Amino acid sequence: MAAMVLFSLTACGEGEVKADRSPLPTSAAPPYICNYVPLKAVGLMIGDREPLVRGSFNLALDEGIGYGTCTVYRRGGEQLKALQIGLTSGGYSEKVDEQVKDGASPLPKIVPGAIGYYFKDVDSENNAAYALLVRGKAQITVQLEMGVKGRDNAADVLALMQLIAPKLITDVSAPSESPSAISSTKAASPSPVKD
Repeated sequence: MAAMVLFSLTACGEGEVKADRSPLPTSAAPPYICNYVPLKAVGLMIGDREPLVRGSFNLALDEGIGYGTCTVYRRGGEQLKALQIGLTSGGYSEKVDEQVKDGASPLPKIVPGAIGYYFKDVDSENNAAYALLVRGKAQITVQLEMGVKGRDNAADVLALMQLIAPKLITDVSAPSESPSAISSTKAASPSPVKD
């Protein structure tokens, strides 16, 4: 009986996953994949509670900024990549400003001194959504390649970023400017001329 209930919650036709519209958890709790990513959140986002996972994060690499990837695949069939999370150095706040000007939503404050954006790919047939957060030299990306139809996929990447960024962003990545200096720089930037 339990197997039949699990099957009816996770599968619905060929390759399509029935939407569990439960919100992602608001706090990270075990079990984790790649040491830092809550499995429950990932399962809701991709519609597979026991995905295949490859990768890890090492927060001591790259002079303490950290480095790593966590790639998640759906089980069964072609085992397609559903989600990829990356931590790298070389974050560029200019990229955030560019994406927000192009229509992406700015991330709320997640980590002091960090800025970012998120959006749902409106052209995607696979319910793709993306989020990026930059703090100093550190950059975290959440790329949902195959989201569950019927879920708010943009809200999912935002919620996952809120769960993992405080764990993956280290003190070493703190920007050299204070947050007030960053916001005064933004305020001084020219705004487009309107007719």
